[in-house]
Amino acid sequence: MIETIARQTGAAFKLNKGDKLKVMDPQGEQVSDMVLFNAEDKREKLSSGKTLDFEETILITKGHHLWSNRSHKMMHILEDTNGRNDFLLAPCSPETFQIMYQNPEYHPSCFENLYTNLAKYGVEPDDVPTAFNIFMNVQFAADGRLTVAPPTSKAGDYLLLEAKMDLIVGLTACSAEQSNNYSFKPIQYEVIQAQK
Repeated sequence: MIETIARQTGAAFKLNKGDKLKVMDPQGEQVSDMVLFNAEDKREKLSSGKTLDFEETILITKGHHLWSNRSHKMMHILEDTNGRNDFLLAPCSPETFQIMYQNPEYHPSCFENLYTNLAKYGVEPDDVPTAFNIFMNVQFAADGRLTVAPPTSKAGDYLLLEAKMDLIVGLTACSAEQSNNYSFKPIQYEVIQAQK
C-alpha cells in the first residue's frame, strides 16, 4: 500500500530485514530526508561518513549501500530512476531558517519532523544523524563551495532500497525552500514485505 507524506511533514516506521522500501516523488522536484536506526539497538544508526568512505563517492545511487556508524550495511539501493541524491548536508532545522534564510519566524523543518515522528521508538533529537537526502541536488565547485540546485527528479521518480537489517526509518517531505525549487510537495513511500 502506498503511503503519502504530506508536504513539510514526516513519518516513521519499521522495516524487517529483507523488506524493500520504495520512496517516490509523485509530482517532481521534491526532496525526502531519510534516517535509519538498527531496530535492535538504536545507538547504531545511519552514517554519512562511513557511507561516503566505504562507497568511495559522494554521489550515492543505484548499487551503493547505506552504512551504519558501526560499519554495517543498513540498506542496499536497488533502483534509482533519478540518480541524484545528497549525503553531505544535515536535515534542515529551525536554526537553518534563522541562520541561512534570516527568518526569525517558526518554520517547519525536516529535523523536527524526523525527531517528533521517531519519538514513538525512543529516538531523541540528539540521536538524529545526517540524513540521506533523496532527490536533493547539491552541487560542489572546484574550490569546494556547495550550492543547492533544484532537484532533477521528475514526477514518478523513485528509489527502491532493501533493508539489510531490522530498521527504524524516519522519512520526510522536505521543508526547505531552496532544496525543493521553492515549492513544497508530498512524498510517497511503499513497504514491500520480504517473502517469508
